[in-house]
Amino acid sequence: MTQAEPLAVDFPLRRPGEAFPPPRYVDYRDRKGLVMSYLPNGDRVWLVTRHDDVRAVLTHSGISSNPEHPGFPNIGATMGVPKQEQIPGWFVGLDSPEHDRFRKALIPEFSVRRVRAMRPDIERIVAGRLDAMLAAGDRADLVADFALPIPSLVISALLGVPPRDRDFFESRTRTLVAIRSSTDQERDTATKELLRYINRLVDLKQKWPSDDLISRLLATGAIAPHELSGVLLLLLIAGHETTANNIALGVLTLLTNPEWIGDDRVVEETLRFHSVADLVSLRVAVEDVEIAGQPIRAGEGIVPLVAAANHDEQAFACPHAFDPSRGSRHHVAFGYGVHQCLGQNLVRVEMEVAYRRLFERIPTLELAVPVEEVPFKHDTVLHGLHEMPVRW
Repeated sequence: MTQAEPLAVDFPLRRPGEAFPPPRYVDYRDRKGLVMSYLPNGDRVWLVTRHDDVRAVLTHSGISSNPEHPGFPNIGATMGVPKQEQIPGWFVGLDSPEHDRFRKALIPEFSVRRVRAMRPDIERIVAGRLDAMLAAGDRADLVADFALPIPSLVISALLGVPPRDRDFFESRTRTLVAIRSSTDQERDTATKELLRYINRLVDLKQKWPSDDLISRLLATGAIAPHELSGVLLLLLIAGHETTANNIALGVLTLLTNPEWIGDDRVVEETLRFHSVADLVSLRVAVEDVEIAGQPIRAGEGIVPLVAAANHDEQAFACPHAFDPSRGSRHHVAFGYGVHQCLGQNLVRVEMEVAYRRLFERIPTLELAVPVEEVPFKHDTVLHGLHEMPVRW
């Protein structure tokens, strides 16, 4: 007797005005096995919503993150994983052992020790943004004026981008991640300009090395120069909008839950609670596998829903409550397994410094519009805010 095929549900692209995570995730977790859905292009995929099942998918040897395998999920333009022929060095789209070569070379650059050494630079960058906000008056857009520039300037410092070029670097990065306010053509142009700039920067570091990530990677020889530009673009993109969204969402949450201002445990709970990278960890089965009792055939796409996993009642008590006192670090906001986010130590420090310094310098900070009017993103792959008007 064959197993009945489950009824398909709409693919969980965010909808205007809908709460996040979508309330329907609760229903999905309560269903037996997995949830079947169809991508906008018509391809069938399996949605994974329970915490343990998401972890199982992200560590299964028969499941791949390589977009070159037939059936790999393609959510749409600007939301996919590029192939190596498109951007060499985009290592999150590789499986072991190819992926491990890149990760091994990069791990020392994001160690706790290395990030601790970067803290003074992060403090200066945050202070600089606060100085600029205060000098401009008593109002700001916390997204454009604070949350977005901080990670861009931090990664610029990490890569050794000269101070005179950081405005160019930050502006192109902003275009690249601005899904609503920039076109596909503008984002494609920004990508090409950034890659050209990064290639020139790599050439300069080969001739005149200094104390920065690019020079150190070149010295190891573990990553070929033609791959390095893709690696650096990936670090830039992965470390920019995700961090900016977490900073902005965390500030919004603190403004509506002021009793937690000044508590460093806010960082971990913000990562879990908002789960900005819900649709990032796309996968495809490369052999017949079984997850949660559901057979998945080779060539079928799999979408682990990070926000659903991080709001699983079996893993977190009262998951829909923002409660930093839970002290939980077993969330999957940074993924899980060999593809877990390399920059998580850096992201945590950026968030912690941003929250602490913001409320120290501007203790009267408040929303300039009702919270219901703050525009959440529903047209991008990452959860976040388009803007956040504040005053003091």
